Amino acid sequence: MSDRSDSADGADLGRADRVAVTGTPGTGKSTATALLEGEYDVIHLNDRIKSDDDLWTERDADRDTLVADLDAVRDDLGDWSGVLDSHLAHRFDVDRVVVLRCHPETIESRLEARGESPETAAENAESEALDVILSEAVDGHGVENVYEIDATDRDPEAVADAIRAAIAGEREPSAGTVNFMDYI
Repeated sequence: MSDRSDSADGADLGRADRVAVTGTPGTGKSTATALLEGEYDVIHLNDRIKSDDDLWTERDADRDTLVADLDAVRDDLGDWSGVLDSHLAHRFDVDRVVVLRCHPETIESRLEARGESPETAAENAESEALDVILSEAVDGHGVENVYEIDATDRDPEAVADAIRAAIAGEREPSAGTVNFMDYI
């Protein structure tokens, strides 16, 4: 199955100005969006939140993470355009949402390799299997604006190419095409 699909009538869906690239931690968002930096204004939202005390409200000690103040982040973003990279990106006003997906076992091993606890890695893997971020993206933006990309067996450049195609309107929305329920 190809990652690129043209609209049924061959029409171009048009370029999107504001695109969220979201997904469960460990799906490859930051790696893929880093490859887009020369072409688009890429905002790595998690880095921005970590570097500005006004963008988070507390530290979740159990997960050793910051709790983002989404209203403050929204104000900080202002009238932005480009690519917004974060597991929170789908919570903002965007034209399209690209949801990177990855097999839960791969997520678990990637997160543990970068120092996350086994509990955190397992929690994120389960969230991926249950389509948590995909469901939130569809609920917030509609199925017609969500583009799902399975990044499990793709190299970062291939994932970046699929994101480019979604931004350019060269592929149809594709929510609900990836299924990891076998993990549960």
